[in-house]
Amino acid sequence: MDKIYIQVPATSANCGPGYDSLGVACTLYNTLSFEILPEEAGLMLEAEGEGSEYLKASANNLVFKSFFAVWNFVQPDNAIGLKITMQNNIPMSRGLGSSSSAIVAGVYAANVLSGSRLSQEELLNFATEIEGHPDNVAPALLGGFTVSYMDGAKAHSLSFKPALPLKLIAAVPEQRLATALARKAIPKEVAHVDAVFNVSRASLLIASLMSGSAEHIAAALEDKLHQPYRAHLINGLQDVFNAARDAGAYNAIISGAGSTILAYAPADAEHEKIAAAMQQAFIANGQSCRTHILDIDYQGVRQL
Repeated sequence: MDKIYIQVPATSANCGPGYDSLGVACTLYNTLSFEILPEEAGLMLEAEGEGSEYLKASANNLVFKSFFAVWNFVQPDNAIGLKITMQNNIPMSRGLGSSSSAIVAGVYAANVLSGSRLSQEELLNFATEIEGHPDNVAPALLGGFTVSYMDGAKAHSLSFKPALPLKLIAAVPEQRLATALARKAIPKEVAHVDAVFNVSRASLLIASLMSGSAEHIAAALEDKLHQPYRAHLINGLQDVFNAARDAGAYNAIISGAGSTILAYAPADAEHEKIAAAMQQAFIANGQSCRTHILDIDYQGVRQL
């Protein structure tokens, strides 16, 4: 095999209280092809869609970098050229896992094209080493909701399908927000009471999802470790939160590092109404906004 087509889902990390540990895959996708060429052909890239104007074929491009991290590990003596085509639907620098989708696409494609010699856990660790933490790459690789943790330098992740039916409504403002800037806003130390708050909310969130009980889901999505410190970076944040809840969502959270706001809603809620309310709240704060009504993706990256 010298060419494959793959699809990789968007992801939302943190899920409110699960900072750097919880994530979910969503039904918004980038589609890519990878074609092995003779070494002298070098690197080639054709990109369309979200952020395509920023993407170049180079060893520093995350898709190429991730691909060759695995390829050179598995086949260190087999130098190749590579052509990648990309159709991007995941917004860049908006907290929906665009960088993680690129990383997972690269490591997955390299593994398939080199004979599928690496396990999912090994691919997770390649992706985590490049990304720096597993909360976004894990759901992109495995699908579903994921709980991830680090054991020293090694990443582990558990993927599960919640018993509680959900819709995810993403409000994507025009404002881009760099992950580095969002991380810089978080203090290095937090109060013990806030740490306890988040442990209780993260535990409650998993219990609610696994039991199918919606009674506590609104409280379970609350956070004190990262969202209060990032609030000033997203214009209109609290108004969008309020609009989502008032329109019928359980609650809303900052997706990943932001700037996307993701509402968790009952499966039978008026999802278009929630999306419109969130959009109008952003517009009232001077930002244009796109919305996506999404389901949970349970497959993760896949070969087409």
